Amino acid sequence: MSSPSAEVAPEKVGTLQNGATATASPSAERKPLTKKEIAADHPTWCPGCGDFSVLALYFKLIEKRKMLHEKITTVAGIGCSSRFPYFVQAHGVHYIHGRALPFASGISLSRPDLHVFVFGGDGDAFSIGGNHFNHTARKNIKLTYVVMDNWVYGLTKKQTSPTSPLGFKSKTDTWGAVDYPINPMKQAIAAGASFVARTTHTNPNHVMQMMDAAMDHDGFSFVECLSECVEFYEGAFDASNPRKGGVFNAVPAEHDVTNEEAAYKLTDVGFPGYFGIFYKVSKPTKNIKEATINSGAMEKVKGLKDWQILQKTFDKMR
Repeated sequence: MSSPSAEVAPEKVGTLQNGATATASPSAERKPLTKKEIAADHPTWCPGCGDFSVLALYFKLIEKRKMLHEKITTVAGIGCSSRFPYFVQAHGVHYIHGRALPFASGISLSRPDLHVFVFGGDGDAFSIGGNHFNHTARKNIKLTYVVMDNWVYGLTKKQTSPTSPLGFKSKTDTWGAVDYPINPMKQAIAAGASFVARTTHTNPNHVMQMMDAAMDHDGFSFVECLSECVEFYEGAFDASNPRKGGVFNAVPAEHDVTNEEAAYKLTDVGFPGYFGIFYKVSKPTKNIKEATINSGAMEKVKGLKDWQILQKTFDKMR
């Protein structure tokens, strides 16, 4: 048995909202996780689906960052891409349709020691979840939102989605889509996202770079990833794939990522457009603001027991 003087100090793993330090019990150095240890159920996507690429790169990111199981947090809504949490052996939530971001926001605000990854599709993000997307972006909550945009509702077997191009024929628009599609990149910038990037599943190295950069960003980071639905919209992104005669246009090296107007101009370029980081600025997160508010409130009742704090509240109501 080791003597008290030989004990190792607890490892600091984060700071709680009340300013206290979260610690882990002393233990031997743990080995980094392998893909085998991270992977859970076998993905049930259709063969050739672009989502396979994003999942594989998420595993690589976890391995690269040497993240431990209890530090991996994966949240998703509803849709093909939102099956993500089932395939990751760690903490995760398959939440209700369009509401992944509010749930993930709660995790981020209450557990600053975690980096939350949210995965979704164009329907979950921009249709039923469109309002939450705007508000999470404007509040600048620290988390990463990866949207696998395939321009179609795939899980429900080919309906027009918010990003379906004009003329796209689906079960809901057999005559061809007549509603103008949204521009996810432009919407993210306008809503106040502090990190906005675009990539495509056919360029794995680039997907990894964007997810890596998004994770490093202190704020709301949004990554639109073109992810082909080979079953219901095959060939949708061929124009962006050099292997199919397309072209992969990287964001110009001279582009200033802090220039909002310049970022808007990049979003207006016709398909396939540009790929890379369009916009990136540093500004206070809601996490920091709320932690400051909480710390100030706790200081006012310092030394009081819970029942005494409650009594003070009741006294004010008289």
